[in-house]
Amino acid sequence: MVNSLGKSCLGLKRLYPSQPIVGIGALIICDRKILLEKRKNRPGKGKWSIPGGLVELGESVEKTVIREVAEETGLIVDTPELVDVVDNITFDKEGHIKYHFVILDYWVKLRGGAVRAGSDAEELHWVEIDDVLGYDLTKTFRQFIERNKERLRRFDSCC
Repeated sequence: MVNSLGKSCLGLKRLYPSQPIVGIGALIICDRKILLEKRKNRPGKGKWSIPGGLVELGESVEKTVIREVAEETGLIVDTPELVDVVDNITFDKEGHIKYHFVILDYWVKLRGGAVRAGSDAEELHWVEIDDVLGYDLTKTFRQFIERNKERLRRFDSCC
């Protein structure tokens, strides 16, 4: 949750931060379909990406993946495996850093739950991996999928 000053409920200043913010993304893939989330908040509001969120102080990135997936999708996952690291740095018109996130993208095993959009997600859709690039994706997720599309075909969270 982000307030009007660009601060998360965790006290991190997302808008014009003084340091990079660490986040995670979760790759949930079943039968060559990936779970996409339409973002409800900035940055990337209204665009599609994968479920994810920010690492809380004292929380491991693996625990963040599991918690964020449960909060945003209602699914229970485990066994996170690092797939890629993405930098998301956005500058304003004056050249100042408006956003700076370092995002660790993990593939996870699906263990249960029922898909439902949580408070940070406008919608959730299972999308064929070959069809993902047809969605209005966040800039960094588009770069990620272009770089990793062939590799993702080998992942299956449901087995």
